[in-house]
Amino acid sequence: MRKFKIPVIPPTTSKSIRFPNDIIDEVEEAIRGTGATFSAFVIEATRVALESLREDAESEDQA
Repeated sequence: MRKFKIPVIPPTTSKSIRFPNDIIDEVEEAIRGTGATFSAFVIEATRVALESLREDAESEDQA
């Protein structure tokens, strides 16, 4: 059994960002009933996008 570890919440900074209404509607539909927050969705999407960019850059460096 894996040992329980108290989660560490990273430091955060509040940022204000404007989203097109249609994107807000789509995100809210995607997270409805999941327990996820709008912020959590956006943060995870941003992490995935950044990882994809890093992988693309690495692929270009190897070419």
